[in-house]
Amino acid sequence: MAPIDRITISHHRLLLTPPFRAAWDGQERNHFDATIVRVFDIDGRMGIGSGDLMLGFEGHEELFAGQDPLDLERHNKVLTNIDFHYGRCWPLDIALWDLAGQIKQEPVWRLLGGTSPHVPVYASSGALHPREELAELAVGFLELGFPAMKIRFRSRESGGWHEDVKGLEAVRARVGDRLKLMVDCNQGWQMPWDTDPPWTLDEALPVARELERLGVFWMEEPLHRADLEGHKRLRDMTSVKIVGGEMTRELSSLQTMVDGGAFDIVQPDVALVGGITGLAEFGRRLRDTNTVFTPHTWTNGLGMLANLHLMAGLGAASFVEFPYDPPSWGLDRRDYTLSHPVTQKDGVVTLSEKAGLAISLDEERLAATRLD
Repeated sequence: MAPIDRITISHHRLLLTPPFRAAWDGQERNHFDATIVRVFDIDGRMGIGSGDLMLGFEGHEELFAGQDPLDLERHNKVLTNIDFHYGRCWPLDIALWDLAGQIKQEPVWRLLGGTSPHVPVYASSGALHPREELAELAVGFLELGFPAMKIRFRSRESGGWHEDVKGLEAVRARVGDRLKLMVDCNQGWQMPWDTDPPWTLDEALPVARELERLGVFWMEEPLHRADLEGHKRLRDMTSVKIVGGEMTRELSSLQTMVDGGAFDIVQPDVALVGGITGLAEFGRRLRDTNTVFTPHTWTNGLGMLANLHLMAGLGAASFVEFPYDPPSWGLDRRDYTLSHPVTQKDGVVTLSEKAGLAISLDEERLAATRLD
């Protein structure tokens, strides 16, 4: 056993010109930050992770140095404790899986029990678009072979969803039923400055009725994240699938959502809760339930890649989120830390047979964007 030698963390900032206006934000994003975690064993092998800022990890490196890198369950328990006291440090779990794959000379998806490297994906837009522009975007996704597209609604803008429905109508007029459509209502969580209330059940229900009319597959985060009873009631009142859980901080809370029947589909992200270790166990438990697991992946390209390996390992999801909204959110921005972007063909990402997560960092770009 070659024990863990050290862990390094670096922070990076890509300036965005023009800025990106995320539908859930309300303020222009003039930069995109990424944190890279590297874990080394004493033989010089390196595992890489990313996806969250690793706030609160400083000072806990000694809890991992000298330990067996393959003791993933032990490391995950320590990260769970750090999460309870300080912050989300799950990118280290991702890096440890990457290192484990290199030690065992297997891709992570195969270490997790997967039999195929092919992962179906759906196109996930991030910005608000005028209706005709949205329809053009949908046509572009269809031409690229995506089977489905997620559209953003106007968050808490009073009555704004009426205009969003017109955008959905424009998309349906252009692509018909050739694309499966999903809607993210962006009611489940707020930015730090956002004090406007999310929709109530009475406000969300007429939106659901319109989505039913337009044959929308799922309705994401239609209510406040804590309103589990409201989500359950809405789920009982509509044929549209009710979806949420992407920013939930603990696996026990996700289990409560599942047990309480709040969602048809849950969306935890390995970079934000549980890591690969925790969500692999969670996902296996869901196999015997009616709840589907397909993760949120809007951290960065490396975080998305970790989620893709997990889902290939579980062999569970009909499709996984592929953040892509060109030109404002293209592969050049999402994957700027990588030497080669993660790409799809005909709605499928094919993962590498190389050991670990098969990550190749763009070291030149990382040096140019480094903050510390």
